[in-house]
Amino acid sequence: MNYELLNYLKSSSNRDWLWCWDRDSNKRLEQIIEDKVAQISLVAKCSHKPAIFIVETKPINFIAAFLAGIITEVDVFLGDPAWQIQEWQQVLNLVQPDLIFGDETIKFELQSLRVKLKLRSQNASDLVTNIKLTKFIDQPLIMIPTGGTSGKIKFAMHSWQTLTASVNGFKNFFDCQNINSVCTLPLYHVSGLMQLMRSLLTQGNLIICPYQLIVTKLNNFNKSAYFISLVPTQLQFLLESTPHCLQEFKTVLVGGAPPRRSLLNTAREYNIPIALTYGMTETASGVVALKPEDFLAGNNSSGQVLPHAEIEISNTAISTAKQLQLENPKSSQDQIGLIQINSTALCWGYYPQVFPLPQEFITDDVGYFDGEGYLHLLGRNSEKIITGGENVFPAEIEAVIYATKLVEDICVIGIADQKWGQAVTAIYVPLKSADDLNLIKQQLRSQLAKYKQPKHWLEVNNIPRNNRGKVNYQQLKAIALQIMGNK
Repeated sequence: MNYELLNYLKSSSNRDWLWCWDRDSNKRLEQIIEDKVAQISLVAKCSHKPAIFIVETKPINFIAAFLAGIITEVDVFLGDPAWQIQEWQQVLNLVQPDLIFGDETIKFELQSLRVKLKLRSQNASDLVTNIKLTKFIDQPLIMIPTGGTSGKIKFAMHSWQTLTASVNGFKNFFDCQNINSVCTLPLYHVSGLMQLMRSLLTQGNLIICPYQLIVTKLNNFNKSAYFISLVPTQLQFLLESTPHCLQEFKTVLVGGAPPRRSLLNTAREYNIPIALTYGMTETASGVVALKPEDFLAGNNSSGQVLPHAEIEISNTAISTAKQLQLENPKSSQDQIGLIQINSTALCWGYYPQVFPLPQEFITDDVGYFDGEGYLHLLGRNSEKIITGGENVFPAEIEAVIYATKLVEDICVIGIADQKWGQAVTAIYVPLKSADDLNLIKQQLRSQLAKYKQPKHWLEVNNIPRNNRGKVNYQQLKAIALQIMGNK
């Protein structure tokens, strides 16, 4: 039993630190935690290494279940309540939870699916056991889901220590003792969970509120002492509807997906104190951040490395450096490569496998450091398009197309081509009419090398993205092939 956390929560019960739609959240939280601790304790008597699964839709129930899991020192798995049968089949083939916290409908569906999977299994070893998978780690684990947009769900294995290391790095970088947050992101995702952790561990306040309701719910609220975390789609919505609301926050953290340059320029026009961030589930959120004063001064990098992390550029892992055109003339081409992260907040691995080298993680992201120590991202190595022997990063093309202000959304991918190997293909949502396509092509001729200009232009009504703005490339490629097959 984690008595240290239990006593800390009891001492914080008189502090009005949590607001989940109402100011009575703190009183209700304490009682819900007690109930869930009792449930877990009963299960723990019958299992050597119990695991709980949290798929709560109500924030206060999620927080209570999460903290109860930490207090009772069991393995905690976080899940997306929106997952469907395909996702749950993946999850339940990987882990068999001893206890599920969630809405009754979700729990019933999961229990039914578990029975079907057990009946279908012809060998007991086909279904994993929690003891078998986690015996190599002698501390309770916190499993955070990732990789859903690729079609394969994975769980990054974190611990209370790795999440705490991330909080301390954030606290030192932004030089704040108490971290107050307005959370608009899902708590089962690392971006939402870490806001809970920051407020909890630094005696800060946490307000959970949908981003669409920030203006109405927090109208008379002093935002100047609060961080708010947004993904680019949320930032765009608020800039278009109520930009002055964002001006009042201490810092507006933006991450989850690369924001468009035009969106950032609009934010600067409104003097929004944005801090761009770079991180991932594996690193317990941000390991790089751009401070608001740098952003407002025109810096378009991802920022500088946080104190709890180190980043190296592995320029031997890819062979594209000599072909890239950099915006920053101070950068030498041999600095470009895959981003390698060393951090005390790095996860142990993907459940149930540990990483071969502890605290070292080579990402799929390509980037470089400029002369002042700011990290610049060029795109994902796996999304790189090789066309006619030339290497093309979609982000560069997308930025130029967005800058025309003639598309609502854009994504550039590579489609297999007999002549070119891969053909640069632009899938776009037009802003006005199809006639604008000729204007876009005309502008691209003067701004991009010929091999970077899309050979195919496919108009769609929308580009499939998740709730954090990330593109579902698997689905998008299927759409592209279908459109091209019908032509």
